[in-house]
Amino acid sequence: MNSQEISIQAKDGSFNAYVVGPDEGPAPGLVVIQEIFGINSVMRSIADSFAAMGYITVVPDLFWRQAPGIQLTDTGADLERAYELYGSFNEDTGVEDLIATLGALKNLDGCNGKVATVGYCLGGKLAYLMATRSDADCNVSYYGVGVEKNLDEIDKVRHPLLMHLAEEDELVTPEARAQIVAAAAESVLVNSYTYPEVGHAFARAGGSTYRPEAAELANDRTRVFLSLQLGNLRG
Repeated sequence: MNSQEISIQAKDGSFNAYVVGPDEGPAPGLVVIQEIFGINSVMRSIADSFAAMGYITVVPDLFWRQAPGIQLTDTGADLERAYELYGSFNEDTGVEDLIATLGALKNLDGCNGKVATVGYCLGGKLAYLMATRSDADCNVSYYGVGVEKNLDEIDKVRHPLLMHLAEEDELVTPEARAQIVAAAAESVLVNSYTYPEVGHAFARAGGSTYRPEAAELANDRTRVFLSLQLGNLRG
């Protein structure tokens, strides 16, 4: 695999992104959308895994206006700092950055023009918004926080959306989750899966809430979904 860092132009500046892809192309592209910890080792590992499946994968630094290049863990002072950054993050501007990232990805050497997003936590919410606001060919949301606040947009989904929800997510109330599931059921383009007896970030390998069996099931569904939507036989 080949990895590099690129610069992407936004309306009010530029930001960096981690890029990794297969040795041979052309290939479909993925935008992996960060959690609240920046482009840390977890995000790069996820990107590397998708690249090994045959996708050109880009992870943009969405905190570049607040703390460019920051890399945090999910414990102690790092966790507190992550919540600070999350609290001051503008989701609408973040979506604009992701749309710019999609455009940059399509223009990368080796990308065949088919592109998708996969997001986790904060990125899970943004992946949902990319389904309602962008032309990505498909989108995958892992335990997005605050999706219920934008369910009025679900009728704007034009391409397939896959959503993974944690039954015991401490950041999403049971009422909110029920609203999301009900709204998803009304759309032929949206599929949602709820994973019992797991909490937020159950798919974050190495994290305190990581649950291997649920993560494997969700990741298998994601692989099949992306392969079907993007036509990547290795996915």
